[in-house]
Amino acid sequence: MKGARSFATSWPVAEKLCEASMEQPSPPGGPFSATSASFQDAVRTLNSLQTNASYLAEVKRRRGDLQTQLETMKLYLARSGLQVEDLDQLNIIHVTGTKGKGSTCAFTERILRNYGLKTGFFSSPHLVQVRERIRINGQPISPEHFTKHFWRLYHRLEETKDSSSCVSMPAYFRFLTLMAFHVFLQEKVDLAVVEVGIGGAYDCTNIIRKPVVCGVSSLGIDHTSLLGDTMEKIAWQKGGIFKHGVPAFTVPQPDGPLAVLRERAEQISCPLYLCPPLEALEEGEPPLTLGLEGEHQRANAALALQLARCWLQRKDHQGIGELKASRPSLLCQLPLAPVFQPTSHMRHGLRDTEWPGRTQTLRRGPLTWYLDGAHTSSSVQACVRWFRQALHRRPKSGPEVPEVRVLLFNSTGDRDPAPLLKLLRPCQFDYAVFCPNLTEVSSTDNADQQNFMVTLDQVLLRCLEHQQHWSRLDEEAASPDLWSTPGPEAGGPASLLLAPRLPHAHGTSSLVFSCISHALQWISQGRDPDLQTPSSPRDLLAHPVASSGASVLREAAAVHVLVTGSLHLVGGVLKLLDPSLSQ
Repeated sequence: MKGARSFATSWPVAEKLCEASMEQPSPPGGPFSATSASFQDAVRTLNSLQTNASYLAEVKRRRGDLQTQLETMKLYLARSGLQVEDLDQLNIIHVTGTKGKGSTCAFTERILRNYGLKTGFFSSPHLVQVRERIRINGQPISPEHFTKHFWRLYHRLEETKDSSSCVSMPAYFRFLTLMAFHVFLQEKVDLAVVEVGIGGAYDCTNIIRKPVVCGVSSLGIDHTSLLGDTMEKIAWQKGGIFKHGVPAFTVPQPDGPLAVLRERAEQISCPLYLCPPLEALEEGEPPLTLGLEGEHQRANAALALQLARCWLQRKDHQGIGELKASRPSLLCQLPLAPVFQPTSHMRHGLRDTEWPGRTQTLRRGPLTWYLDGAHTSSSVQACVRWFRQALHRRPKSGPEVPEVRVLLFNSTGDRDPAPLLKLLRPCQFDYAVFCPNLTEVSSTDNADQQNFMVTLDQVLLRCLEHQQHWSRLDEEAASPDLWSTPGPEAGGPASLLLAPRLPHAHGTSSLVFSCISHALQWISQGRDPDLQTPSSPRDLLAHPVASSGASVLREAAAVHVLVTGSLHLVGGVLKLLDPSLSQ
């Protein structure tokens, strides 16, 4: 975009929004020493590597050369001082899927930690700090630990680069995958739960050759430019993590994708099982309590129980749950996984699981924040069910007491926001708020929140498109003159309110803000006792919608805010709602 303003933004925005990018140069001053460099130095240097967005763009250009990507990853692993055989020591549980794979991993890790095992957990993306991606016993590695391992790996790769190679460093996600393997090996974990990044067959985590067990969570449509535009094509990619003789489990899927998974498993003699529903394990037992809210989490929990039990069984552990009599499966495509009585360790593990940003509720005075990083049609459907059920269960206010519902939404990458926004309409929001995945308009104090690869204009244009989609869903069309560009006093890069729409009789009033901080200031109206944001810009109430809406929000007995559409948006909101996550 000609004349576009460059600015510092969170790297996840660059990862998902930037459609074409170039590798950034090394930071000024050359490499830092491992002893003197800070955690922020390490993250800045990590951000100087290719982002996931540029890696994806590269893969799109070289679709016929995907197998080479895995071979390249093996070479990076060797340059780092490891061989693929070394990863066998990690006793890995490898999990893929479109939705629910992170929650499944979190359930699985928590169950096995309850057995007294030392766990490693590699996941993506992170919400607030990059070190969240690499966990030991459920806790992100410390800044000191991250810094030490980062520079050790970075310098090792620098020392072993080939002069004939034009790329000395792996891309962002590859680097973190390598780093996770090194951390887990040095920590001597009993097992590692590894979440696939994108797809499965050609994901860089798939250099794992001998996992103990594999899992496939619910499948859906996402990352179509990489994985294919049908559920069957996506299932083929996900089934790429299956290994010869290694048990694998999946949840109920549509017939077509399930058939593809079965064929992929049969081709390499991988025993694949269908998880029975959680109700079958609960029969005759007290109901299971899940630490993660939402009916859809029951399928993730069912998969996690099978993965954990299989791992314990293959590693000759005792106390894995007594088998129960089960009815034959009506789905004849796959054999049914065992129906067993969950142990107390399993029950407590499911109950104690925490996985921020997924069906998470924070109650703050009159405000209740509902946080879910749903970003596909099927996951947004599940999010809507969870949100509406949560509202239905809440204590009822009297008819004379006003309550307000607010949507805070963003969608990134090549996803079509229109179907996602349409699915959110039944929630009957009073206000729809759109903003980029930027904590502040300009963030220079935290390397975890910095990248210089997108422009303010690009991300705001995306938000305006979301607002336009929302207006088309309203019963009344927006007046064309309401889309005029704000004047200089309200449209600068530090503006709070960029493009309000006037309210109308039946539609939702919608607003676009330039960053998450400004959006939260307007939504909360100073009524969230824990929310600390900079002083409000002078144009806080520059438009009638913002002014009248502020009065409504201040007077409401309860304000229910659903934050969804992007895990990165949820992460930015959490960063402001819970500053301890940044420490």
